[in-house]
Amino acid sequence: MTTVDKKEIEKFSTLAKDWWNPKGKFKPLHLFNPTRIKFIKEKLIFHFKLDPDISLPLRGLKILDVGCGGGLLCEPLSRLGAEMTGIDASNINIKVAKSHSKKMNLNIKYIHCSPEKLNFKNKFDVILNMEVVEHVSNVNVFIQNCSKLIKKNGIMFVATINKNLKSYFYAILGAEYILRWLPIGTHDWEKFLTPQELEIIASSNNFIIDEVVGIKYNLFLKKWHMASDASVNYISTFSVN
Repeated sequence: MTTVDKKEIEKFSTLAKDWWNPKGKFKPLHLFNPTRIKFIKEKLIFHFKLDPDISLPLRGLKILDVGCGGGLLCEPLSRLGAEMTGIDASNINIKVAKSHSKKMNLNIKYIHCSPEKLNFKNKFDVILNMEVVEHVSNVNVFIQNCSKLIKKNGIMFVATINKNLKSYFYAILGAEYILRWLPIGTHDWEKFLTPQELEIIASSNNFIIDEVVGIKYNLFLKKWHMASDASVNYISTFSVN
């Protein structure tokens, strides 16, 4: 069973040329990136008991970025020493990611596929599902396939949007219609998940919830920061059962 939502893939494929333009259609992700990279880095150092003081603290970790887009996460994590693999259901996204990583002289493996089509003998230490579950056709099947790709001591990150009236106002009305941060139609509120719903799906697929943290945007400072409030954007981390 495929988890690919063709309409979603077409939507992001039309924007692919803009992935590395910090003032373009993906400006919100560029603003978001330093905060989520910092969170991922610190979480991995803690989880795998790595040395934070060395130049490549993530060296030795095999990380799979699902729905990697143009490689906005893969590249900085690769620079931290991780062995990165990025997959995306959009072939155009993968072409953009390959081209940019080549320009940056980074050794990142990019593959045009979805998790259910990824046939790797070796499993990954880390799986990143960042801003992707709200765009797949079946979250349960998607997480189930991710569970087949992760090592026993691994950790999975899922960043998405909560499902409530506040998230509808902020993530759709605010971000798409009022502030015009995102193209109208980027998100479908019906596909949003509460942290509780996500935990139920993950636990049915051999994952154990680690923590849920919120991510908030400060309009005055124009910066994102981690917070205890997970009512709109949040990241859930899971260990393997």
